[in-house]
Amino acid sequence: MSWALRRYRDADARACWDLFHRAIRIGAADHYSQAERDAWSPAPRRLTRARRAWLSEAVTWVACDGETLAGFMLLERDGHLDLAFVDPDHTRRGIASALLARIEEEATTLGLTRLHTEASRVARPFFLSRGWTLIGPETVRRNGVALERFRMTRHLKEDA
Repeated sequence: MSWALRRYRDADARACWDLFHRAIRIGAADHYSQAERDAWSPAPRRLTRARRAWLSEAVTWVACDGETLAGFMLLERDGHLDLAFVDPDHTRRGIASALLARIEEEATTLGLTRLHTEASRVARPFFLSRGWTLIGPETVRRNGVALERFRMTRHLKEDA
């Protein structure tokens, strides 16, 4: 393993935002059409003050391969796993699994007993293989384009 997990830092904002777009534009290419990816991740990629605050205020963990951000996950304090992305050049290395395990540990520490997410077509098999339950598909509109995603949940073990 050449990568390491750590807490998000404010200086990571641009790298997280760029990774988010690369994961959608490149990593999701086999699962979503070009029009869907353009709607989900429109250009220009603006990193707003609100997005920076969102990354900072949530429970956000990153995986770094040296100085390069390889992945990140963002858990809101209500148990909503809102962002879970790995850079397309770093897939199949256990990064998403390690990030998810760390997020689940932290959620338990925070007293959460259930997590929930809206997984993409790319992420759905990953979550299913790690004990998440599929609630059902849903369609959302982004920039006038319909995108399919999947509502999922995971019940965490409570300490005895």
